[in-house]
Amino acid sequence: MGYETIIFDFAAGDHVATITINRPEVMNAFNQQMIDEFVDVWEAIREDDDVHAVVLRAAGERAFCTGLDVKERLAFPPNIWNHEDPGAGLSPKQQHVWKPVITAVHGMCAGGAMYWLNESDIVICSDDATFFDPHVTYGMTSALEPIGMAWTVPLREVLRWSLLGLDERMSAERALEIGLVSEVVPREQLWDRAHELASIIAAKPPAAIQGTVKAIWQSLDMTRNQALALGLQYTQLGNPIGEAQIDRASAKPREFRLR
Repeated sequence: MGYETIIFDFAAGDHVATITINRPEVMNAFNQQMIDEFVDVWEAIREDDDVHAVVLRAAGERAFCTGLDVKERLAFPPNIWNHEDPGAGLSPKQQHVWKPVITAVHGMCAGGAMYWLNESDIVICSDDATFFDPHVTYGMTSALEPIGMAWTVPLREVLRWSLLGLDERMSAERALEIGLVSEVVPREQLWDRAHELASIIAAKPPAAIQGTVKAIWQSLDMTRNQALALGLQYTQLGNPIGEAQIDRASAKPREFRLR
C-alpha cells in the first residue's frame, strides 16, 4: 500500500496491524490526503480476517497529532447540505471497524486528534503526553471532538478541556485520573507496551473479540433495555452451538476464521 501520510505494517504471525501517523514535520496534523488514506486502511483492516487487533501510534518526538493542518483545505462539496464530517474518515468505529484499536499517545495531542482517541478501545500514553483543544482560542466552536469525548470521560472534564483552549494542557497523570487513558508509561516503553496489549488481545478468538467490541460500542446509542436485548442477540450469534473456538481441555484457541 503506497501511503504517504501513514505507515502501515502487518505481521501475520501475531495478527497485529500497526498504523503510524507519519507527518512529524507538521506535528502529525492531518489533511485531506491523510483522511483518504485512513479510509482506505480501515477498509483493508476490516476486510482482512488475519488482522485481529490494531496499534495506532505516531512518528516523531513532539506530537501524536495536533489536529487539522490549517494550512490545507478539506474537500467539502459546494452544497452545504451535502457536507459530512471529514473526520469520520479517521475514526475506526465510523468506518465499521470492530477489531480492537490500541492507541499509544506521546507528546502533544490536540483538537482533532480526539477523532482517534474517542473511538479507540484502549488508550495509553507516555509520561510526556499533554492534551488540549485549541478551537475556542482561535474563535472556532469546539463540538465534534468534545461530544465524542463525553462518552468516555466526565462531562465537566470535557467542558474544561474544550473551554480553556490553549490556556491549559491536561497532563498524562490527569488524563489517567479521569479515564481518558488507562495507563501511563515511560516514553521509551510506549510502543512496546501498546504492541504487548494488542498481541494479548489478538491471541484470543477473533469472533468473540470483535463481537464484544461491536456489542459494547453499538449499545451506546440505545436505552438500557434495548442494549441488553442487543447483547443477548450478540451472545447467541457469537457463541453458536458446535462452533466453540476454545478447546477447554487444553485451553488453547482453535483455528477459526470469520466468514
